[in-house]
Amino acid sequence: MATATLLLPARHRLAGQPLPVDVARALGRADRQSGQAGEREQLRRHFRLVPDHWPVAALTRQLDAGDAEGATWLRADPARVSPDMNGARMLAYGEALALDAEDTDQLLPALKPLFGDAGFLLDAPQPSRWYLRLPAEARLPAFAPINDVLGDDLFAHLPEGDDGRRWRALLTEAQIVLHNHPWNARRIAAGKAPVNSLWFWGGGRLPQSVTTRFRQVKGQDTLLRALAHAAGVTAEGEGGAVDALIDLRHLRQLDVLVRDALQPLLAALARRELRVLELDFEDGDRFTLRRDQRWRFWRRPLTRLGGADAGLTA
Repeated sequence: MATATLLLPARHRLAGQPLPVDVARALGRADRQSGQAGEREQLRRHFRLVPDHWPVAALTRQLDAGDAEGATWLRADPARVSPDMNGARMLAYGEALALDAEDTDQLLPALKPLFGDAGFLLDAPQPSRWYLRLPAEARLPAFAPINDVLGDDLFAHLPEGDDGRRWRALLTEAQIVLHNHPWNARRIAAGKAPVNSLWFWGGGRLPQSVTTRFRQVKGQDTLLRALAHAAGVTAEGEGGAVDALIDLRHLRQLDVLVRDALQPLLAALARRELRVLELDFEDGDRFTLRRDQRWRFWRRPLTRLGGADAGLTA
């Protein structure tokens, strides 16, 4: 029999509605663990990288272009920032800017000499994901993940120290080039957001290996797809019953999660079509459900996600 693991958002994003009786009972009787919160730690629970690092740029580059071997890669993603009283706030990046090939054809030639003079090659195999190719031995400072910067002051997340000085200068120069580029004026006139900044993040080299216990990975998230690709796993997987990892982190409505995923999977568990169902929340909480837990009748139902959890009865 197969197993299914659901990648889910943090529980507080699904809080507020009571759980249906059958789901509340099943979660109350489930085995429960707590782990580290965050997207990175959630994915690391299911993928093992050797060496143990997190080179997002190299992984997604291999997915996008297949040429990540032999170099250090850094994402230089297009972004929109807006000045405010404290500095400059990132309002959008990547796919949210609705970029196409014409945008990259217009903007990248103006930026390439800036990075070429620094010894880096800038290109964009996907309009929303831009990359810098660096020498394999390049030293990089710690860059903040772009999701941590979104909505916040850019300058609070810039790399520090001597290693960061060069990248702070490159960012400033790139912002000047983009601010003065006539293509941004055309985007604004067309009702689109300008591309007036970059964000450097995700640096590193491609891992020697990526492994996972899953034979099928379903989801549209780029990093998840890149990890699955590196591990040799496809969305289709193999025929028959296989261990599957299913990405539902985009969900924000509890009723949709219950109707489309939890209740059908609990029914499959009851029919012995599924051996184990695991719910992995981004806040680190995990529930493991098995058919034999139906005998734990002394445990209270978990009536809500994200609220006060019911414990065991005496």
